[in-house]
Amino acid sequence: MKKKTQCPMDALLRVISGQWTTYLLWTLGQEQTTRFGELKRRIPGISSRILTERLRKLESAQFVYRVHEPTIPPKVSYGLTERGIALRGYLQGLEKLAIEWDLCSLSEEDDAVTASQAVN
Repeated sequence: MKKKTQCPMDALLRVISGQWTTYLLWTLGQEQTTRFGELKRRIPGISSRILTERLRKLESAQFVYRVHEPTIPPKVSYGLTERGIALRGYLQGLEKLAIEWDLCSLSEEDDAVTASQAVN
């Protein structure tokens, strides 16, 4: 039996804080629906396995919906539910802040240094 969290914020962060998850939600927020292959192309570095896992988790949490068309080859598309759309404004706010802070100029090495300084 799964233990329920006492805090709604904890539950939300557990869903959206996984690696690639917020970027995936942000990417889905740019279009109405997006096919799996297009998502994979638009999120460089994500593996098919991780993309599938994150999409399933978001679908289970009702942030994302899945449309399967039984064609040859099958077409699978994803989009944001009302819950996912509600997050879009917050993610756009984070994007605006990232641009304002010029975080794109940071390299991965800078990220590691910043993270280690935050721990200390």
